[in-house]
Amino acid sequence: MITIWGGATARTVRAHWMCHELGIEYASKLIGSRTGATQSEEFRALNAKEKIPVLVDDDFVLSESAAIVTYLGDTYGPDTGLVPKPYTRERALYNQWLSFIQMELDAHTLYVMRKHRDLSNLYGEAPAAITTAIEGFQKQVSVADTALANSDYLVAETFTGADLLMTTVLSWAKAYGVAITPRLDAYKKLHMERPAYRSAAELNFSISAGA
Repeated sequence: MITIWGGATARTVRAHWMCHELGIEYASKLIGSRTGATQSEEFRALNAKEKIPVLVDDDFVLSESAAIVTYLGDTYGPDTGLVPKPYTRERALYNQWLSFIQMELDAHTLYVMRKHRDLSNLYGEAPAAITTAIEGFQKQVSVADTALANSDYLVAETFTGADLLMTTVLSWAKAYGVAITPRLDAYKKLHMERPAYRSAAELNFSISAGA
């Protein structure tokens, strides 16, 4: 039985969403990132980094949302197209988009906004850093805007984990009031209409990240 630990954030919804796309029955441990639950002995035994989401598949434990999405697709849906086959050009493009999303959009821009907005009590207020992060996000995400000029998908002509991650960062950006282009907004709305997203989001966002 698979268990997904974590809820309430754009990163945790990715793991739940992929499970719902694949139709996997799984258990959920809906803990928030700022509730103290990630510092418990039980959770630290799974992930000493104290970060969510975490996947437990029998005796296998995996953290990092993109790794979880890819593992689920490879293991439980190798013929669904949700994750391209290994050793193909499509897989290389998929990996390229995941790296770009995680580094340029998630860690280097959106997380800077989160640190100095939601976590300002820990990291301090930094309006200039937030402004720079917003500008950086808009510049970097324009690459996706161009890639989607003639398609609703980032890789091949089908929905993949790359679209799943991109949709979550666009949703995160909009929640922070960051303007995105009409094309990216339409892309985000299209994929958030997927039944699997709706079910996953209802579950994931049923709790608060915490104070």
